[in-house]
Amino acid sequence: MTGPNEGRVAPMRGLHAQIITKNGRGEYAILPYKGFLKIQEQLEDYEDLRCLREAKQAEKDAPTIGMAELKMNRTARRTGHSIRRG
Repeated sequence: MTGPNEGRVAPMRGLHAQIITKNGRGEYAILPYKGFLKIQEQLEDYEDLRCLREAKQAEKDAPTIGMAELKMNRTARRTGHSIRRG
């Protein structure tokens, strides 16, 4: 189950994995726990980014208002005036 690359350290942006080979091919990667946590956090960040991109795509044609109009609407609500869009 082991090969000539057993125990080899492969750097990945400061991450080091011990590769266990089988029949001359990589079979398992053993990571330091801190490295595992770093990869896990990066995967979660990627998943968040992917979800954000999907949501932005789904809402790309949704109606929007500009910041000036938003501020006007907030001010009007506080003072009791109504703003009508026209």
